[in-house]
Amino acid sequence: MAETKQRLELVRGLGPWASAAIVVGTMVGTGIFLKPSEMASDAGSLGVVYAAWIIGGILSLFGALAYSELGAAIPEAGGEYAYLSRSFGPAWGFLFGWTHSVVARPASVAALAAGTMRFCGFLFPAIAAPIHIFNFDYNFLGAVRHFHFVFAWAQPLAILAILFISGINYLGVRLGGRVQVVLTIIKIASVVCIVAAGFTLSHGGGAALHPLFPSSLSGGIVSAFLATMAAALWAYDGWEDLNLVGSEVERPERNFHRALVGGVAFVGIIYIAFNAVCFYVLPLAKVGASEHVASDVVAHFAGQNAAILVTLAMGIAALGSLNSSILSGARVDYAMARDGLFFRIAGGIHPKFRTPANALIFQATLASVMALSGTFEDLTSLFIFAGWIFYGLATIGLFRLRRTEPNMPRPYRCWGYPWVPGAFVAGAIALTIELWWQRPLRCTIGLALMLVGLFFYRHWRRAQPAPAQ
Repeated sequence: MAETKQRLELVRGLGPWASAAIVVGTMVGTGIFLKPSEMASDAGSLGVVYAAWIIGGILSLFGALAYSELGAAIPEAGGEYAYLSRSFGPAWGFLFGWTHSVVARPASVAALAAGTMRFCGFLFPAIAAPIHIFNFDYNFLGAVRHFHFVFAWAQPLAILAILFISGINYLGVRLGGRVQVVLTIIKIASVVCIVAAGFTLSHGGGAALHPLFPSSLSGGIVSAFLATMAAALWAYDGWEDLNLVGSEVERPERNFHRALVGGVAFVGIIYIAFNAVCFYVLPLAKVGASEHVASDVVAHFAGQNAAILVTLAMGIAALGSLNSSILSGARVDYAMARDGLFFRIAGGIHPKFRTPANALIFQATLASVMALSGTFEDLTSLFIFAGWIFYGLATIGLFRLRRTEPNMPRPYRCWGYPWVPGAFVAGAIALTIELWWQRPLRCTIGLALMLVGLFFYRHWRRAQPAPAQ
């Protein structure tokens, strides 16, 4: 009994501003500054790009509405780990937690660190200089695919960024929350300045140089649209991170839906405005060929010095997304280790800082390995593939909980039920199938790592003591 009283718990130290900053600060990061070029290249027309941003935003908003109900009803650490365990059983919760901890979140953290180094590469080109290039071909379902990997100085520098931000979050959730608010203000101010200055100072040289619609309505348009939307959803991703720190959110019955729904709607407006100025200033072809879209846009109408200042601000802002991802992600490792369903080294609360210190170290280690092994685009695709499988499953869990636990206290109920969460599930299925087809090697490796978790689950379940009679 005495041991139970002494058990340390996480602190509800995230108020409404910190909660909103986690949602907005995670979403507005590397994606909006780097993904427009990938989207322009894949889409080939302005109409497809804007359709991806709009539909991707609506899909994210639908997900936020569903997660608002789940977060307010089950405000526990681990997010989907808690939701799936309660709706489908502990094996499903474990499978999410395992995938999140060994595949999705390390890939997300590594991708955000790699994106930060992409900004630094604009300021210091030597960072992007290749150390070694790997090339090989492989056969996938009868089609020959080419694998190209560049190892540059950016990879080890990304590890330093991961370790630095993990150290900040090691020192306390309130410190991490305050840092998140400051970095979110910087990044939003950067985007607003680019949009305002672009429309004010530029002569709109790119405005008339875009194909508005695809040249032909062939089957490839669907594939191009789904690939473009996958890039957009990486930029939108982050709205669900608040659910991972559910046990540390103050007044969850009120703050969850305000931060999630309000945050996604606000970010959607910011993204559409940012893309509008990009295509107003530069032609579609130049946007598609750019490695640093925002910097190139600013350089076009305000000169190289202004572009350097903006890029510096964006690099700092990218750390905000990295901070939020690290802060929220480690809570899943902690929750699973606490329940005896993960490596014990990831468990425990720091007695002084009251943070999941071991989980933060564990997460930083895996993310560092992934930062060495992949590029920004490859890592984002792996994260979206793994993450959206479970976003869809958690939303299916909402349907199940409505049926199996109709009397569960639900301070917030999903607007548009059942059509809104149903549309979100359908979108998640289509996206994951398309990503697997486009990047089969990394997605298949990721899927294999997910399934390996079932062997660990069986081992840890057997190791748990039998319940007291």
